[in-house]
Amino acid sequence: MADVMTDLDPENMPRSPGLTYQDLLDQDSRPVPDVLRLQSPKDLGHREYPVSRYTSKEWHDREVEHLWLKVWQMACREEDIPEPGDHLRYDIAGMSFLVVRTETGEIRAYPNACLHRGRMLKEFDGNATELRCPFHGFCWKLDGSLSDIPAGWDFPQIDHATFSLPSLPVATWSGFVFINPDRHCEPFDDFIKDLAMLFERWDLGALHKASHTAKIMQCNWKIAQEAFCEAFHVNATHPQILYNLGDVNSQVDVWENCARVITPSHTPSPLMEGSVSEAELLRSIMGLPHDAEVPPLPDGMSPREFLANQRREMLRPVAGHLVDEYCDAELVDSHDYTLFPNLHPWAAFNGIVYRFRPNGLDHRSCIMECIMLAPFSGERPPSAPVRWLAADEKWSSALGFLGKVFDQDAFNMPKVQLGLESTYQTGIVLSGYQESKVRWLHHKLTEWVGE
Repeated sequence: MADVMTDLDPENMPRSPGLTYQDLLDQDSRPVPDVLRLQSPKDLGHREYPVSRYTSKEWHDREVEHLWLKVWQMACREEDIPEPGDHLRYDIAGMSFLVVRTETGEIRAYPNACLHRGRMLKEFDGNATELRCPFHGFCWKLDGSLSDIPAGWDFPQIDHATFSLPSLPVATWSGFVFINPDRHCEPFDDFIKDLAMLFERWDLGALHKASHTAKIMQCNWKIAQEAFCEAFHVNATHPQILYNLGDVNSQVDVWENCARVITPSHTPSPLMEGSVSEAELLRSIMGLPHDAEVPPLPDGMSPREFLANQRREMLRPVAGHLVDEYCDAELVDSHDYTLFPNLHPWAAFNGIVYRFRPNGLDHRSCIMECIMLAPFSGERPPSAPVRWLAADEKWSSALGFLGKVFDQDAFNMPKVQLGLESTYQTGIVLSGYQESKVRWLHHKLTEWVGE
């Protein structure tokens, strides 16, 4: 049964009683940008999606054939390969590609395979003046053209002018480098247009990669990704932040190739029983004991405005006048966008980017990554290298408070995988609105991979 995506009336969509996200924006101390006033809810019905999408090797193989070999996907940041000769290995679902900066500064991508006997050309990221195979020494220039064949007299069938590395489609957006293994793919501008429109106000290319953390998770890549596609899980998985996170106040918007969940912060969850005082809210945000004194708020100032002002001053030395142009919501709320199939850039000054991808050909494990982007002044700092966490290392060892939240999410992931392997249910059950970004992901998977 194919999914049908239809528009919903923002005024009549199913949502939590009480304040909406738009109601909170009405209370902002600064002008709110049009992009946050947009509402694009979609009705994707209430169908169940097959459990086999997470547990079946056959489904994984179909994803490789119809998705990962066909779709635009983020491979790296431009700053990861700043100099001629810099190259980065991008692996996805059992395939390896090279992203290379040529002598002219152009970015190229090639299959990471020698055209002679297929040996990987590069095993590690680095810098090189040529792409020489370690097996027999066949060599190509950085632009992909053939440079040298040892004992070339013994290969009369090779035309030196055409024996070039296959060049894959490459595009850049906001500092990210995208590749597509399909040499006949749709134009990148068509693929990215919705997200590009939504990020016109926020230039992620002006930020630098301050950290990059990765870990292999024992679950299908969709299980890991979907944990970051809704705030409905907060009440059970992250109860410590209910005092200051409007989980079910979240606004969910869906376009063609991207979707977003905006979750308001510094406002209590509607699921909290009874009222939450300003003091309780501030203690929760600041991590203070339940009886600790809290700073008094200026007359007429809400906790959201107070804490947004604090963040403005913290960011002012590196972000300058932008902190005064951004409204409170841009400084304190969670703006999680997803570009299909697996990239999650956050908006404004959040600086968070997630990526989720299969771990080779193992459909029961995946690679989860968190990139932190940050403003800077002066010369662009060097791009942070990837820090790979061992199986027993916690996210909090690398990412502080955010990592503590990740650790709670990560605790669930292998249990979801095992549960889906064990369930007698044929499909997963999703809510109509709060989990509509998860529904959208499966809607897109149905388009690309099939039922």
